[in-house]
Amino acid sequence: MKYRLIGIIAGLVLIHTTTSAQQAARPEDVATLDGIISAYYEVVSGPAGESADLERDRTLHHAQAWMAVARVDSSGTPIVNVMTLDEYHGDNAPRRRDFWEWETNRVTKVSGNMVHVWSSYASARTRGGTPLARGVNSITLFHDGERWWIMNWMFDASAG
Repeated sequence: MKYRLIGIIAGLVLIHTTTSAQQAARPEDVATLDGIISAYYEVVSGPAGESADLERDRTLHHAQAWMAVARVDSSGTPIVNVMTLDEYHGDNAPRRRDFWEWETNRVTKVSGNMVHVWSSYASARTRGGTPLARGVNSITLFHDGERWWIMNWMFDASAG
């Protein structure tokens, strides 16, 4: 991990971290908001027998990014599981079934170099097939002056 001094405020040193990913990001993935959102869905999609493209996914996410999955437990209580990208992918075992996910709608709010995206999606067993699930991903991104980074995302697995 690389560290870069970005400012001193009231005696506190602020540090900005950047990732030194093993694989360099594809320029088309991180140059535009459309590119990074498309890549976000592409890395988790694919045929049975293949794993998610974890190395590419790492190039999209900031080193300090977090993911969260909200759901309702067996007693009906809402809970949330917050994790790192590696925790989300776990052992990244090959998919047992084909899985394709794509964006169906987007609402974007911008504030300076920060963007929040409500990204509606559908998923199916075939590319562009009949959806087996629909939902919304809440994604926060940051532009560092050179490229886009995914800072965090969350979805509610109990939402219909």
